[in-house]
Amino acid sequence: MSRLSIALICYAVLGALAWTTLTDPRLRAGTLVILALFAVKSVLRRRDVLHVDEDEDKASEPEKSASVEVADG
Repeated sequence: MSRLSIALICYAVLGALAWTTLTDPRLRAGTLVILALFAVKSVLRRRDVLHVDEDEDKASEPEKSASVEVADG
């Protein structure tokens, strides 16, 4: 189980607890909005990290081949 899925499950549990324990509708809605923003931020950050790793892998391949050519020459 990945850390992202654990975080999303925790946000869902916190949202359920907030829904059941908070009685003021404005406070409940505000809490749920904040939890939703944290969940979205977590998902976007995960995509950003995965995208950067793919870019580094693609960028390092030409550098490796260029360094081998320089070392051979």
